Amino acid sequence: MQLERADLNLLVYLDVLLRERNVTRAANYLGLSQPAMSNGLKRLRELFDDPLLVRTREGMMPTERALELQPMVREALSSIDRVIQPNRDFDPANTRRTFRIMASDYAESTLIPPLLKQLRDDAPGISLDIMTPSDVSFVDVEQGKVDMVINRFDSMPQSFHQATVWRDSFSCVMRADNPILKGYNLQSYLQAQHIWVSKTGMGVGVGVNPEDVQRLGWVDEAIGKLGEKRDISVFTRHYQVAMILAEQSDLIVTVPTRLAQLARDNPRVVRRDPPLDIPNLELKMAWSPLLQQSAPHRWLRRLILDIGRAL
Repeated sequence: MQLERADLNLLVYLDVLLRERNVTRAANYLGLSQPAMSNGLKRLRELFDDPLLVRTREGMMPTERALELQPMVREALSSIDRVIQPNRDFDPANTRRTFRIMASDYAESTLIPPLLKQLRDDAPGISLDIMTPSDVSFVDVEQGKVDMVINRFDSMPQSFHQATVWRDSFSCVMRADNPILKGYNLQSYLQAQHIWVSKTGMGVGVGVNPEDVQRLGWVDEAIGKLGEKRDISVFTRHYQVAMILAEQSDLIVTVPTRLAQLARDNPRVVRRDPPLDIPNLELKMAWSPLLQQSAPHRWLRRLILDIGRAL
């Protein structure tokens, strides 16, 4: 490609078109009319001598040439943005913008409240769009559609940047008059009825196989190492729902300790240490390499890590 015959704005169009794979959505994202976006696609096709996007039954699909161009265009735009970005510190107190954060309800309940309080004090013009793990894919993060994801992750693309927000132990929460409390030990714990709760990573979840201990998570793996198995009555992906169920039944829920401590002033439930060793979990924060050098993003990451350390 020769720069003298190229409008660099077309690269922005191409990046959004390949991400959205829809002319109307790309136009809306860039604040353009659909005819203007269609004309931009026409000019891109002439520039690269390739259709780039082809209409199929499944919508607009990128050509092989377009797929080759996508990472190069994204990196080029990122480099240009770093070149022209003003050389000044980010001023959170006078900034108005929205950060999109994917967070499990564990992270949302424990981390987001102190984060929001700090934002109200230091950056009142900044708002948060909190998304659930089912709302987001790794592709969304890679493309910078989501600023960061905060959860427990079994695996993560190697290209992502990541940091540990904190490590947390586990606690058992149960109704204050749960009969198990009269002789609370490993044997009574295993004989009780349990609530399973977990939502790691992101994306749409699938059904749980109670026999597949390796996929049930930290708690059941730890129990399995003892040659035992717990009796699970309810499977849920929502920690707050699990806490409510434990309060209203004779079921026990084993959850991260920071979440269990949110119920410390609730006289209807009690917290106990698990009667077995369960490895600590890590709450991770991950983000796209496209946002690594962004001054506002760096500021927010530092703030989250500072809050994590303070807690």
